[in-house]
Amino acid sequence: MKGKVVLVGAGPGDPGLITVKGLMELRRADVVVYDRLVARELLEEAPKGAELVYAGKEPGRHHMTQEEINELLLDRALKGLHVVRLKGGDPLVFGRGEEECLYLASRGVECEVIPGVPSYIYASSRALAPLGSRLGSHSYTVTTGVLAGGRPNPALPELLKASDTLVLLMAAGRASEVLGTASRMLGPGAPGVVVYRGAMPGEKVYHGTVEELARLHARGEYGNPSVIILGGAARVAGRMQAALHGTR
Repeated sequence: MKGKVVLVGAGPGDPGLITVKGLMELRRADVVVYDRLVARELLEEAPKGAELVYAGKEPGRHHMTQEEINELLLDRALKGLHVVRLKGGDPLVFGRGEEECLYLASRGVECEVIPGVPSYIYASSRALAPLGSRLGSHSYTVTTGVLAGGRPNPALPELLKASDTLVLLMAAGRASEVLGTASRMLGPGAPGVVVYRGAMPGEKVYHGTVEELARLHARGEYGNPSVIILGGAARVAGRMQAALHGTR
């Protein structure tokens, strides 16, 4: 009898941000295949004796290739085991969850996806930068700063023009280039926010202009993982910060 693979979004880092349904699946897993940014406290929720497999990826270094992960999930499912693929954030937001599900489905294995809180949603809330707001962010675009193979995202100039707010994931490694593009398109004084290590130990939130955020990056104040928010939402965040500061 074939097992099943459940892709569970663990949220952005804080173990308390996993969904109840995701936690229930984790608590009955035979195998847990987990990513680098998953809170280690969540692994303690797996049943005693469950197989825990680290499949972490970071820029320039992968503990397992995507092909190896796919084969591992298939192997355990074909053995009749209940497999939880535990991913940081949400499995389908630049998480390659769709690739894993397609691989499994093409080989006759059931795959279910349980959503998680994406890192950019947490960053928006933590920085008080509303992605949808009548005060100045009527639309937003979420994209990645780096494409497959480490190539810069060539669509950034057009995306900066097209949306009130641009949210960049996996862009801190190229922050100087990304913020340089933003400076040319929006101006060096355009507002921005960076949330570094959101919902994890060492979290930092930076509000400032594009120029100021570029200087912070040059000084090594932030790196991966970071969420960068530019434009309207960051402008509203500045107003909220000023209002809250004024009430103290």
